[in-house]
Amino acid sequence: MEERIMIKLGILGLGKWGLNHLRSLKDIDCQLIGVYDIDKTKKKLSNEYGVTFFDEYRKLIEKVDAVVVVTPINTHYDIVKNCLLTGKHVLVEKPIVEDSERAIELVKLAKKNNLILSVGYLYRFNNSIKIVKDLLKEIGEIQYITARYIHSTKPPRRDSGVIMNLGIHVIDILNFVLGITPVKVYAKKKNLLSKVFEDSALIVFDYKDFFATIELSCAHPEKARDMWIIAEKEKLYVDYFNQYIIRYPLKVSYDAVERMEPIRETLQKNEPLKDELRYFVELVDGKHDYKENIGGENYYTTRLCELSLESAKAGREMIVE
Repeated sequence: MEERIMIKLGILGLGKWGLNHLRSLKDIDCQLIGVYDIDKTKKKLSNEYGVTFFDEYRKLIEKVDAVVVVTPINTHYDIVKNCLLTGKHVLVEKPIVEDSERAIELVKLAKKNNLILSVGYLYRFNNSIKIVKDLLKEIGEIQYITARYIHSTKPPRRDSGVIMNLGIHVIDILNFVLGITPVKVYAKKKNLLSKVFEDSALIVFDYKDFFATIELSCAHPEKARDMWIIAEKEKLYVDYFNQYIIRYPLKVSYDAVERMEPIRETLQKNEPLKDELRYFVELVDGKHDYKENIGGENYYTTRLCELSLESAKAGREMIVE
């Protein structure tokens, strides 16, 4: 029996999240060739995992079929572009870049070279979010949505504010489960910790027939990633951090209120990062059609973050074009 050739893969960036990728990839069916980081002291860490360390990423990409880019946001454009130009498939951590026009450029480059360009929106692989996408077919017309991505358990990032860092996850979740993008955006932000990057924000999306609000903060006493979807037949509470859903069968009218006992959905918790990485490796290996978690979708996610920042700065709503 002919031995199957495994995909050769490299990790670019060995910070805290890059280490999470390294741990996860050790359990995935691929050939992990090595890791790169600008900090040469990270070699000790790579040695602990038995992986070759590279202090120049171009040397690593010469030896692989695909890369996972987990470097600072301001390096994404140059690194991803160089990887695509050398014929490598790419999974890049979110955001793909901070500029939506550059995002489109990279998407077109990947398409031109018949390469996979995926972005690390791991909540698409979170079982609670996948189930919510299916439940939307049952709960009737949506009235409104509220979502939170808040915490103070980590030091704030120094390369982006909460809209581009935290909000981009929620925006992608909404794009993914709803299958549509808003027509208007209005946002407010607060810069308390930094003159450059916001540490708290509130975004309102207008979807014509309903609206969604997103609360973002890296200065909140609670740690929460959750969402309420208030719809005609049911009200859904989704905790996509702890992975559970509570369904509230509730119909409200001027004549009567129909209320049933809440139903807690039984979910099989998964490890979204591992599933995301496994899906990427299998995409490269040709086991899936290239339909999900693709670079082209992420133009809209990045653009909505841009419009939110523009709205907060200008103090007025922005039209999504």
